Amino acid sequence: MFDLVQKYKRFIQVFLGLIAITFATWGIESYTRFRGGQDTLATVNGIDISQREFAEELRRQQDQLRRMFGGRVDPAMLDSPESRRAVLDSMVSQKLLMSEAGRAHLFMTREEVIAAITQTPEFQEDGKFSTAKYSAFLAAEGLTDQGYVARLQTQAPVQRISGSIGATAIAPRSVAARLAALEAQQREVSQVAIPAQQFAPRVKIDDAQIKAHYDANQADYRTPERVRAEYAVLSAETLARQEPPTEAEINAAYEGRAAQFRVEEQRRASHILVKDKPEAEKLISEIKKNPSRFADLAKQHSQDPGSAGQGGDLGWFGRGMMVKPFEDAAFKLQQLEIELVQSEFGFHVVRLTGIQAAKARSLEEVRKELAEELARQKGQRKFAEAAEAFSNLVYEQPDSLNPVAERFKLQLQTTGWIAKSARQELGALDHPKLLAALFSSDSIKNRRNSDAIEVAPNTLVAARVREHQPAAQRGFEEVKDEIGAELRRREASALALKDGSAKLEQLRKGADAGVKWSPARLVSRRDAQGLPGNVLRQVVAADVGKLPAYLGVPVPDGGYILLRISRVVEEPVKESDPEAAARAAGLYGNAQHDAYVESLRSRASVELNPANLEKK
Repeated sequence: MFDLVQKYKRFIQVFLGLIAITFATWGIESYTRFRGGQDTLATVNGIDISQREFAEELRRQQDQLRRMFGGRVDPAMLDSPESRRAVLDSMVSQKLLMSEAGRAHLFMTREEVIAAITQTPEFQEDGKFSTAKYSAFLAAEGLTDQGYVARLQTQAPVQRISGSIGATAIAPRSVAARLAALEAQQREVSQVAIPAQQFAPRVKIDDAQIKAHYDANQADYRTPERVRAEYAVLSAETLARQEPPTEAEINAAYEGRAAQFRVEEQRRASHILVKDKPEAEKLISEIKKNPSRFADLAKQHSQDPGSAGQGGDLGWFGRGMMVKPFEDAAFKLQQLEIELVQSEFGFHVVRLTGIQAAKARSLEEVRKELAEELARQKGQRKFAEAAEAFSNLVYEQPDSLNPVAERFKLQLQTTGWIAKSARQELGALDHPKLLAALFSSDSIKNRRNSDAIEVAPNTLVAARVREHQPAAQRGFEEVKDEIGAELRRREASALALKDGSAKLEQLRKGADAGVKWSPARLVSRRDAQGLPGNVLRQVVAADVGKLPAYLGVPVPDGGYILLRISRVVEEPVKESDPEAAARAAGLYGNAQHDAYVESLRSRASVELNPANLEKK
């Protein structure tokens, strides 16, 4: 591609590295903290990783997942022993890189970081640093200016080391070609399901089996300690809704940002990119004879993989978004005119397909976004003013949340029965520190308010227990039917697995096995055609040296799937595919980066304390 992103790729990568920090916040104190604290999880070249740091990183990843999936994610998925160890390993790798950056004296001065921030495109407006945009970013990330600068002083050099290692990876052309071929390869697949339910009538479970299972697994049939709670949420969002921006404020903001709402002239063009001028001139001759063939010729001849599939269409763009020779031509041409342009990428046959004159967006067009932005800013200001008073009032009047609800006009909310560690939908209470406070002896025995706890940026929650149930053993009669249903399901699943495995063995020996295959469909790594991910992985990894090939996959809900691969379709792959080369280089870069970190680990002093990694 030849647009601005390609032209300034390295420049953009550097600044994105400054903004999109992918690790937790570690300050300078990490280098001076004494070694061997009681809550230390690991020590890397004398730098401790504490329980606090680990909890912050775990929470950061949970918050990131919530944002990615709109809040519909269970934080417990990141709190298994395996995932906790993976998080700790990533933190150890980060500390190794930080140690290496320190050894090489790569950390940035405060002045260098501030200069980089002011030049970051995401924080600029009309070519100048925007305090409003920078403040909005800090508020969204729950950071202070001082904390963000301190973070970048250590994190930016680490990102620079990681980026430079990955950027030096060059994948062999043969590897890139093979990768592209594997991605494009299609396999013709038929399947037959063997559901566990069909074996249910054959399953016989008696009371003795149920009782034996109960006696051996009583811990599985305990009701956990539970509470019902009420809580109050003070957030910038809630406070913003209490006092929406006035019409006068919206008008003033619009007038003050008139330049921001101006849309510069836009052009739309299509092009055919080729390597030599005679070919380009021949294409122009063909297009002049039959202009309607432009899109077909672009698909056949253009060497720009990003636009060839769209008939050469590049969409709308403004000045500064294309390389200069192309831009100069596009903004000079009249509608449907064609011109030959040479750039660093080759020769472009350019046809202008659209013109949008510069215009200013009206107040009505931007009213909604202006109102939302003003409300957000108001809410953040009010939250900053109210947070301390909210925390103090919750503490000073510990026997009720009514005073804080009345003062800040908040609606008290109540929960159903909730457990401390069970997976559940808790909304604002879904925070380990808040749950720990609710289940503390003070909250349960004295029914006192919890502290005001920050569960997300610009969001404080205080809660108190209304009712409490201690953990209890469920009686056999209470769970008898539940256990019986589970044992029958397991037995039916085992029978389905046994039947499926036997049929698979018959098929591999050339027998019919009495199965009725579904209609065949072509699947690939790019197009699963509805196959679940775990099934597709086995299909594309199956040995197809001899066809038809058969495989069987147990399914999580109980049952078995038989699959038949009857044909392999190899798609033609270009000799030089830039996208495949980029993906292969990315894989090589990741491997090279991992090898570098492993080499640092082999030379470093790394001490782990697995006992402290267990959940507290």
